[in-house]
Amino acid sequence: MARNRQRDRAATAAAVVETVDGGLAELVPDRERPRAWTLLIDGAPQSYVDLDDPARLSFEYQRRLGHMADLAAPPNRPLQVVHLGGGAFTLARYVAATRPRSTQQIVEVDGPLVQFVRREVPLDVGARIRVRTTDARAGLAKVQDGWADLVIADVFSGARTPAHLTSTEFLAEVRRVLRPGGFYAANLADGPPLTHLRGQIATAAAVFPELALTADPTVLRGRRFGNAVLLASDRELPVAELTRRVATDPHPGRVEHGRELADFAGGAAPVTDASAKPSPVPPASVFR
Repeated sequence: MARNRQRDRAATAAAVVETVDGGLAELVPDRERPRAWTLLIDGAPQSYVDLDDPARLSFEYQRRLGHMADLAAPPNRPLQVVHLGGGAFTLARYVAATRPRSTQQIVEVDGPLVQFVRREVPLDVGARIRVRTTDARAGLAKVQDGWADLVIADVFSGARTPAHLTSTEFLAEVRRVLRPGGFYAANLADGPPLTHLRGQIATAAAVFPELALTADPTVLRGRRFGNAVLLASDRELPVAELTRRVATDPHPGRVEHGRELADFAGGAAPVTDASAKPSPVPPASVFR
C-alpha cells in the first residue's frame, strides 16, 4: 500500500513536504522514474534515491563515495559500514544492494528527518541497517574499536559541516572505529580560496598516513564552490583504480594524492577542537 502511494505521488509530480529539525524537507519525485526522489532541505539538494534501483547514484559526490565502497574490499564481500549523516540513506541502500549481508549503522541527529525518510522512502526490510538518532560524533563514540571496514562522513547542518566534525580529535575517533586497512571517506564542500579544504587535508594527514582527494577539476582549481571527497586509510589506497572510475563518471573528476596532494594543501595547519570552524556557507547561486 505504501509503495502504491509513492507511485501515485510520483505520477502526479507532487513533492512531499515536512518540517524537520534542519528546516523544510522536500522529497521531489523524478518524473522519469516512478519511485525515485530527490531530498532537499531548505532548498539545498541532499540526496537522490531510487527505490527500484538503489545501486543508481545520481549525485557526482555520491558516486565517488560509492567508488570507495566498491574498493573497500573484494567484490561481493559484505562490509561493516558507519554512515555519519543520513539524508535519504542513499549510500547505505547502495551498499546493501551491491554487497548483500553487509551490516551498517547510520548516525543522523535529525529525528524528524529520519522518521520522514523511513515513512516516505522506507528501507528494505531485509537490509541490515540500524539508524541511531544522535549527533554524529556522539554516535561514533558508541561504535566499538576496529568494527568498521568503511566510515563515510556526509554531515551538513544548514549546508555546512559542523565544526566538531572537522578536527584531529574527531578523526582520531574515526581511526579508532576502523579496522586495520579500513577506509574513511568524507564529503567536503568548499570554494575559493579553498581554505577549508586545504585545512581538512592537513587534518587528515595528521591522523592517517595515506590520503587521496577527488573532485571536479574546476573545484580543485578554485574556480567554483563544490564538493570534494577526501579518502584516508592506514594502508595504500587503490589510487589507480579510483582514478579510472572517477575519470569515466558522467561528470569526470580528478584524483590527487602523494606529493601533488601535499602541494595542494599548501602548508595548511591541522584543525583541532580548539580551532575548528564549520565549513563555509555556500553561495546562493549553488542551489539555483
